[in-house]
Amino acid sequence: MSLSVPLPSAPMAKPSVARLKPHLPLLTVVLFALTFLALFHTQRVTFFSSSIFKLNSCTRKSASSKTREEPWSDPLMDDRFEFDPEECSVVNGKWVFNRSIKPLYTDRSCPYLDRQVSCVKNGREDSDYRHWEWQPDDCRLPRFNAEIALKKLRGKRLMFVGDSLQRGQWQSFVCMVQWLIPEDKKSLKRGRFHSVFSAKEYKATIEFYWAPFLVHSNSDNPIIGDPKQRILRVDSVANHSKHWTNVDILVFNTYVWWMSGVKIKSLWGSFENGEEGYEELDTPIAYRIGLKTWANWVDSNVNPNKTRVFFTTMSPTHTRSIDWGRANGSKCFNETKPIRERKFWGSGSDKGMMSVVAKVVERMKVPVAFINITHLSDYRIDAHTSVYTETGGRLLTAEQKADPLHHADCIHWCLPGVPDTWNQILFAHL
Repeated sequence: MSLSVPLPSAPMAKPSVARLKPHLPLLTVVLFALTFLALFHTQRVTFFSSSIFKLNSCTRKSASSKTREEPWSDPLMDDRFEFDPEECSVVNGKWVFNRSIKPLYTDRSCPYLDRQVSCVKNGREDSDYRHWEWQPDDCRLPRFNAEIALKKLRGKRLMFVGDSLQRGQWQSFVCMVQWLIPEDKKSLKRGRFHSVFSAKEYKATIEFYWAPFLVHSNSDNPIIGDPKQRILRVDSVANHSKHWTNVDILVFNTYVWWMSGVKIKSLWGSFENGEEGYEELDTPIAYRIGLKTWANWVDSNVNPNKTRVFFTTMSPTHTRSIDWGRANGSKCFNETKPIRERKFWGSGSDKGMMSVVAKVVERMKVPVAFINITHLSDYRIDAHTSVYTETGGRLLTAEQKADPLHHADCIHWCLPGVPDTWNQILFAHL
């Protein structure tokens, strides 16, 4: 007998039934427990599978506040984030203060920063502007990871093309990775147009090419300070584009140089044939023609199977403090916090010009990915170089610093700072 239960003194036809009756509840409990364990195991598998799936895409932001307190250093598993701009828009979001965020460099630790953007070196005492983290509404950007970024660039050329704001993004990227490279394994060669940082053991270069209009102009080098004297060859990028060939990742920008407040003198044909044949065009028209010239070059010369093309949208300026409610303010001077109004859009960001870029890129054959930094940067009135910068190759004097209304630079950004977030978005694309 397998069941140790006393036999009843009943007739022989009934004992098995009598012995099983008391144990039916026990069997039911055992079967129920086995079923529950099977279902629980299935649910666990389903849950973890869905978590892995989310990690492989741009994960939805957790409701827990712990996510916001993550340290700046990245776990290697961040490389499993697959940034999908269709699902993960960086445009809508907010800046969250996070003291635990530590920049990957300082203007003292990175030897490659221009004095123009080295705000702490130049006397800026407040540091909160370095501890704001951009948090999109619908997803979470992966942290910038220098090791992974360098692995992504192994054997490749990354080139930033544009103006001094694009140069700031280039310097930011260089500083965010250079600390990981031994001193004898890296170098920087600066040129008037073309500067190259080399990561030797990765056989990679991170480059900057100066072309503030993208198209050729008489102010490319040397710079003509008076916008009224500048003339653009809106039909040609040939002088510049020969340096863009055989580059694996191209990151373009052009905006602020067009916003001079005067009509653009636009020339078709060579400067050698004389500069008198120009036509004065409204800025959006000249901008559209110039961008079409650039787009035609990209479509005709870039193999999208070998080269990825990005366009950094306009970097906003903050020269009118009345935009954010300070009628008696001195531009961006003395601002220490971002704007918190979610729908803020300042006068330093021209939606019409953004529309021109969008329409030109929409018609291109070669895919161009936007690094959409305009709206998120527009909140950051606190992060410009202000009076902690140089002009004409010299640091501002005490007298100039005392007159921020005329001397504060509310165009360029302190480094480390906002351009690091731009590169975080670029890293997510890579």
